[in-house]
Amino acid sequence: MTTYKIHPIVMGSKIFDKTMMTYQHGYGETYTIPIYCWYIEGGEKNILVDTGEISPIQSPDREASLNGKIYTFEAGLARWDLVPEDIDIIIHTHLHNDHCENDYKCTHAEIYVHEKEMESIHDPHPLDFRYLEDYIEDVEENGQLHLINKNTSIVPGIDVMHTPAHTKGGMTVLIDTDKGKAAITGFCVIDENFDPPVEVKAMEMEVIPPGTHLNVQEAYDIMLKVRETADILLPLHEPRFAAMDTIP
Repeated sequence: MTTYKIHPIVMGSKIFDKTMMTYQHGYGETYTIPIYCWYIEGGEKNILVDTGEISPIQSPDREASLNGKIYTFEAGLARWDLVPEDIDIIIHTHLHNDHCENDYKCTHAEIYVHEKEMESIHDPHPLDFRYLEDYIEDVEENGQLHLINKNTSIVPGIDVMHTPAHTKGGMTVLIDTDKGKAAITGFCVIDENFDPPVEVKAMEMEVIPPGTHLNVQEAYDIMLKVRETADILLPLHEPRFAAMDTIP
């Protein structure tokens, strides 16, 4: 069985109210999240999950908040002796701009995305301003996109599961590691969403839905399904991974 190592690389950040992550919890608390590109090492292909921002803010304050360095796309890949042209496969959790801004640099990559994300990026709802089709036009014109409409395997040991909690085409990426199955969530959450504080658990809530969601009750149920599926949970914007080179 092919197993992989997962390398989280910070390629951007955002500062906002914590409730953008934790629905109805953390009002008024300023919170900094990392934006990751995940390099999946193992097998015969160079694989990324998401590609981060083109021009991340690389400030000492933000890096201190994350306890980790913020990289440009090229510098982040160089840590693992890669350049954008070396990437064979990109898997997208979704197509909000901060997850796909560097796709066009990966000229040899096959890019996997759910078909509902393509519908959304070309015709976004007015409430969902995070879709910017400029970032996907080049790779679409180049024929690099592979559209997915069901749960499927990308390569041996790496599967995707449709999890429309945050966006219509959100996909959780399931990765076999030597410590079990890891899940990079297809929705924007942190550790606290999966492990709420005691006052939330006292309300008989097992998880906290994403702050930005399509249907809050469905998002809650999707989170439970992902938690049951995975041995290792990798919430998409959890800050503690910024200080890690490799998972597990």
